[in-house]
Amino acid sequence: MRFEIDFLNLKFRAAASEAVSFRVCETAVSEKSKESSELSALDLLKQQDRESAKRALAARLFRNGVKQEDPVDLSYQVREGERVEPITPESGEALEIYRHSTAHLLAAAVLDLFPGTKLGIGPALLDDPKGGFYYDFQRDDGGRFTPEDLPKIEKRMKDLVKRNLEYRRCEMSKSEAEKKFAEMGEPLKCELIEEKGGDTVSCYTIEGTPFVDFCLGPHIPSTGKIKAIKLLSIAGAHWKGDESRAQMQRIYGTSFFTQEELDAWVKQKEEAERRDHRKLGPELDLFSFSDPIGPGLVLWHPNGALIRKVIEQFLDGELYRRGYGFVNTPHITQSELFHISGHLLHYRDVLYPEMKDLENEQVQYRLKPMNCPFHIQVYQSRQRSYRDLPQRFAEYGTVYRYERSGVAHGLMRARGFTQDDAHIFCTPEQLKAEIFGCLDLVDFIFRAFGFEYKTELSVQHPTDHSKYLGSDEVWEMAENALAEALNERGLHYQRMEDEAAFYGPKIDFKVVDAIKRTWQLSTIQVDFNLPERFEIEYIGSDNKPHRPIMVHRAILGSFERFFGILIEHFAGAFPPWLAPVQAIVLPISDRFNERAVAVERELRAVGHRVQTDLRSEKIGKKIHDAQLKKIPFMLVIGEREAEGNTVAVRDRVRGDTGAVPVADFSARLSELVRTRALAT
Repeated sequence: MRFEIDFLNLKFRAAASEAVSFRVCETAVSEKSKESSELSALDLLKQQDRESAKRALAARLFRNGVKQEDPVDLSYQVREGERVEPITPESGEALEIYRHSTAHLLAAAVLDLFPGTKLGIGPALLDDPKGGFYYDFQRDDGGRFTPEDLPKIEKRMKDLVKRNLEYRRCEMSKSEAEKKFAEMGEPLKCELIEEKGGDTVSCYTIEGTPFVDFCLGPHIPSTGKIKAIKLLSIAGAHWKGDESRAQMQRIYGTSFFTQEELDAWVKQKEEAERRDHRKLGPELDLFSFSDPIGPGLVLWHPNGALIRKVIEQFLDGELYRRGYGFVNTPHITQSELFHISGHLLHYRDVLYPEMKDLENEQVQYRLKPMNCPFHIQVYQSRQRSYRDLPQRFAEYGTVYRYERSGVAHGLMRARGFTQDDAHIFCTPEQLKAEIFGCLDLVDFIFRAFGFEYKTELSVQHPTDHSKYLGSDEVWEMAENALAEALNERGLHYQRMEDEAAFYGPKIDFKVVDAIKRTWQLSTIQVDFNLPERFEIEYIGSDNKPHRPIMVHRAILGSFERFFGILIEHFAGAFPPWLAPVQAIVLPISDRFNERAVAVERELRAVGHRVQTDLRSEKIGKKIHDAQLKKIPFMLVIGEREAEGNTVAVRDRVRGDTGAVPVADFSARLSELVRTRALAT
């Protein structure tokens, strides 16, 4: 029995149950395998392990012993020389496939409820606070989705799950697919097929629904595999993110393998909203944005700037101790610099427009989007010998990249931001030691801020090296140096094949915050590209010129993004060594104001960051306000404290801890700061 689809009958998305035809269809695996001498992926998995097969969502494909890049559907017909492995909910690839299939389910439910709706794209999302998937829609009737529609759409999705409907894959020629989607009135899909389709393109349907989509797959076998769904929000979107293109509506949702996982995620999301740096930043007077200045351009207020300064001073000491030299470079440069570096070719869309030189219109200037070409100029300012290497240049360099206003996200994605950038120029023999030094620095810095972290090693494709710059020998040396440094450091890491930058392999670090979210922060990148483009040299022991290896290294990434993560990690309650105000003196009445000011001066004299609240308010109100400001310590002064030269210490977490001499409190605070203690 063949499942046949006639696209002509789907011109206005008539019910999928009507008889129609594609050139090639992968049908229900249980039916097709009965007629074919070839076995489906599911058939083979059942032969291997029936329990694993029962839980499988898709399959990994191996051809002649080599793992293929793309997983396949369980309905895939396995050919000679191929074998498969199950992708179960525990597999690393599973969640993306599962959520992509849930996005298709969302589209099917919308088409059921709102016939004629045009489809955009519907990818899975991983580690995205907005959700686990989305789909972009364009209503034919001119209507707009509202939050009140979400429960209705979600209910229809759950109805389709209960029916355990099959996901079906069909293939046809590119020209035929373009023709059929044009007949269906789907110009956006035609555009995608034209851009992304090969000679043969694949489409997916969900049994019993009007949903048909151009998609590479793979997908789960049936809707019944989806166990936990929640629709979250509606947002505006433009086709392909281009504001000149069609305006659409984006519905966000998420899905998990169990209801318990979904409930935990919802709880985490609620906690994340409480910790949102965009909310806490203004409340704690840390930073702001200004419409007259423009989106994505941060104004650091005194409290935030003080924390940033403390972080800078902490980094300064470590970098000097580890042999770095600081440089400072301009905010603008002639465009030619970025032509040589390749940034104009590869990153033009994030560069701000050129500025003409009023004295010579042939010369153009640009705001700098990266610091690396500037550091190369410092290196090239004099001849370097192998005895001079390694050279380690560090800079807190402000860069400017154009982000669309709708994409900018508080401190996390800004248009102007300051990187804790460094570039190391070394010989091939020195590379491993330099990587090891970077790993040690990353670990030291992250632990100081209370972060656990995960590590990824991104390397080139195992066989196809066409898109990478540099010889295989140099790549092997660099990848081995990175891997050996990670192994010697005892760091568990995930090897990410075909994820390297075109100019060299890299190590990426993702920190895990207090509510178990992961954030991409640090990177250590080996670069073979820029030394070639700028013809960087050093004179070797053989008295001949050689190319140094260049290492890009950033620990925080940018101060803005790191500060946003830090705010949310601590929920604004910074540890004493970072807190802009470490203690506040609270006289219980105006009679003790003079004593309170004297205590403030005494503590400030030894370097503590202290304020006094001299308002004519009740002590309960003063304590309440200090708690809202998340000040680590409140020092209450009344009759007994004034007479005994003591302060009644109130900890923001533990409450009242008793009266102590001012000198004892000062010594305790000094120790907390010296050790960079994360708790009081």
